[in-house]
Amino acid sequence: MTDENKKPSMAINYNDCGFETLAIHAGASVDPTTGARSTPIHPSTAYVFNDPDHAAELFNLQTFGFIYSRMTNPTVSVFEERMAALEGGRAAVASSSGHSVQFLTAATLLEPGDNFIASKHLYGGSITQFSMSFKKLGWNCCFVDMHTPDLINKAITSKTKFIFIEALANPGGVVLDIQKIATIAKSHKIPLIVDNTLATPYLLKPLEWGADIVIHSATKFIGGHGNAMAGVVVEGGTFDWFESGKYPGLTLPEPAYHGLNFAETFGSFGFSMKLRAVGLRDYGPCLSATSAWNILQGIETLPLRMDRHCSNALSVAKWLEIHPAVNWVSYGGLEKSPYKSLVNKYLPKGAGAVFTFGLKGGFDAGIKLVKNVNLFSHLANIGDTRSLIIHPASTTHRQLSKQQQVSAGAAPDVVRLSVGIETVDDIINDLDKAMYNL
Repeated sequence: MTDENKKPSMAINYNDCGFETLAIHAGASVDPTTGARSTPIHPSTAYVFNDPDHAAELFNLQTFGFIYSRMTNPTVSVFEERMAALEGGRAAVASSSGHSVQFLTAATLLEPGDNFIASKHLYGGSITQFSMSFKKLGWNCCFVDMHTPDLINKAITSKTKFIFIEALANPGGVVLDIQKIATIAKSHKIPLIVDNTLATPYLLKPLEWGADIVIHSATKFIGGHGNAMAGVVVEGGTFDWFESGKYPGLTLPEPAYHGLNFAETFGSFGFSMKLRAVGLRDYGPCLSATSAWNILQGIETLPLRMDRHCSNALSVAKWLEIHPAVNWVSYGGLEKSPYKSLVNKYLPKGAGAVFTFGLKGGFDAGIKLVKNVNLFSHLANIGDTRSLIIHPASTTHRQLSKQQQVSAGAAPDVVRLSVGIETVDDIINDLDKAMYNL
């Protein structure tokens, strides 16, 4: 074959691609053995080495490749690369759930006696993990109202290692000024970690607003179909781990790898490599290949789903806003929302699909509502294609005190909706019938 007849290269330059293209193609390629276009599921637990030298190089982190699926897996790697591309990050590491990736992130950055600052507007399970389970490991969390910069500055001490917030708070839909909080974090030489689960990178990319690390419960909107659990952490690659001297786990020799210095050796993805090579290796909450494959199928339609989620949620919120049984609606997309200006700044494509509202009948009315719905599913999840409903005070936040419930936006009168992608009139009709005579 002459040079003129050669087929041109089909390699995709992802730097030039739009979000929708990345959601379908990033991290994936045609299978070289079978020609399969869809990413295969690789259920193998371990991978054959070329020779003893190749094995040694892999174990010494001198070359990249697959050793054991607790740390790396070909299907999981596609998911990781795709999430890094969608968030605009340097590298990503996946794990078995959102909670496990929060643990791995903390374990990579914290030493016993250290603390971190977290928004008081968090998912109830995160509040419990941070305030109770983490405390048993010697990690302390200070919860702060992130709307007040002075409170954030006052809470930071020499032992504070990071600030943690949710881009869109679950369940209350609280929107924070990420750029302002990032400025505070930078002034103290600590990273800002943003949970972007509810917004997804389609609506918001926290790294573009100064965040250093982004995490997801990919179980939710990223997967989108309620059929697989996963977590993922994306490293921005711009934080200087040496500057403050606060991160010896990244900047000092690692005994488990013959004195290797992660931040020095791997530079802009040193945090990710430490989390994978030590965190996943030693704690083990790895993501299965099958779960990664299921999540990948969901990512391909993420932009389409989020557009419908947001438009449906806005219609439902507007309907609830004037319903006689409803006291208030907390949705940033509403014109009367105190977060409307922040939504315009950070979330111009939509304010997400999860929000809360308050029933005039209080706790009892909330219980009755979740019993009466038919199209809505009463369960403890969000981000499904199906519309979901829950009464947080009696379920997801019941482990909290009443004061903590109120602070977390889960008071007794609160009902949380995760609005799905069904026909919006059907969603509203289901709520209308269920709310009759509340």
